[in-house]
Amino acid sequence: MMPSLYSGVSGLKNHNVRMNVVGNNIANVNTYGFKYSRVSFQDLLYQTLSGAASPTEDKGGVNPKQSGLGMKVASIDKIFSEGSIQTTGKNTDLAIQGEGFFIVAKGDQKFYTRAGTFEVDKEGTLVNPASGMKVLGWEAQEDAQGNKYIDASSTIGQITIPLYGKTPAKATTETLLKSNLNTTTEIIRPDMTEAERIRNTVRTSIDVYDSEGEVHQLNLSFEKLAQNQWRATTELTGADGPITLDLAGAAAAPAGANNQMILNFDQLGSLNGVTDTAGTAVNQGLLTVSLKANIPGKNPLNISLNLGDAGQYNGITQFSSLSSTKFVAQNGYNMGYLESFEIDDSGVVTGSYSNGQKHSLAQVSLAVFTNPGGLNAVGETMFAESNNSGMAIIGEPDSGGRGKIQAGALEMSNVDLAEQFTDMIVTQRGFQANSRTITTSDQMIQELLTLKR
Repeated sequence: MMPSLYSGVSGLKNHNVRMNVVGNNIANVNTYGFKYSRVSFQDLLYQTLSGAASPTEDKGGVNPKQSGLGMKVASIDKIFSEGSIQTTGKNTDLAIQGEGFFIVAKGDQKFYTRAGTFEVDKEGTLVNPASGMKVLGWEAQEDAQGNKYIDASSTIGQITIPLYGKTPAKATTETLLKSNLNTTTEIIRPDMTEAERIRNTVRTSIDVYDSEGEVHQLNLSFEKLAQNQWRATTELTGADGPITLDLAGAAAAPAGANNQMILNFDQLGSLNGVTDTAGTAVNQGLLTVSLKANIPGKNPLNISLNLGDAGQYNGITQFSSLSSTKFVAQNGYNMGYLESFEIDDSGVVTGSYSNGQKHSLAQVSLAVFTNPGGLNAVGETMFAESNNSGMAIIGEPDSGGRGKIQAGALEMSNVDLAEQFTDMIVTQRGFQANSRTITTSDQMIQELLTLKR
């Protein structure tokens, strides 16, 4: 009778543990990024009243006689199934679709969480505003040409988003033309009037920038010299002195080079070569012409005019259609202020500047573990590494088994209330049944004590 009392006690104690876990799950039903826990039970030691006997020629085998001594909590498992995604519209709210954890830090201590309730503090650092912990990732670096890039192989650190910070002006170094020159345009003749010459000249222009961000207008004029041959003349407002066109691929700038070039087309309408006024020609590969001009008091402009590939149709062409000569793009800009930012599904933070430019600022990192169930819960919806979780495998979102990031949304708790209420009922009944074991054992002892009467 005494063992049955202690078996009942073990049942009460461990069902109470299970009720605590169920209560904690229900309490966190609306906690962002919360992962519910599950309690598993095991039977305890057994008292062997008689052992097993092997079969003999005279009789069969005999099973052991064992009396159980109660139960214990085998494990409390954290279930990392994905919760539903709730849209918030706040661009610093982040949710993970798939595996992985955000990495946050307090000093040198790193913690891991699924709750992406982040904000930018007064210094521009991306943090968890409830705890002040900093979100870790990679900040953009700048190469020798001033281009921004993110090196995800480098060590992670805090992410700074410099709202209203400046980006310096960048001088134009490249322009791109995608156009068509009408093959039916009249050939320029010496006896043409000025009005006729203007009518048969195709003009285009684009704004380019010097090293201080000042705008200059680059003009191109095309005149048809012969069948399949056009002359292009360049002009640049604000230039000091002559403009020089150098053919990319030529051994050196040809003598007498000026602001003109000859475009030669084949019978199929593709540009197959460029010739300068000194007779130097380039007729293979990417056809680019380097425009050089001096700007008073500033660095000289050196702009590559991209005309397309020889024999292809990705640049200037000549067909019997309306002339549509135009510059498609140029890569210069003036100084601008960071006005807003957005985060894509790979965690890249892209800033939008007042000058119309967009630059990568940083990238949020994610961590995965060989055994996420081995992580230690440390409160505030955060986890820390343990001896059985494995080390954090840190990398870019949407790679290496890590999930995608959805900005403007948060992951809800994965607690299923129907399941938890059912577990609560079952746990209460288990607790009740074990209490009956104790009271019934007590009644049996009471009956034993009254045998003397």
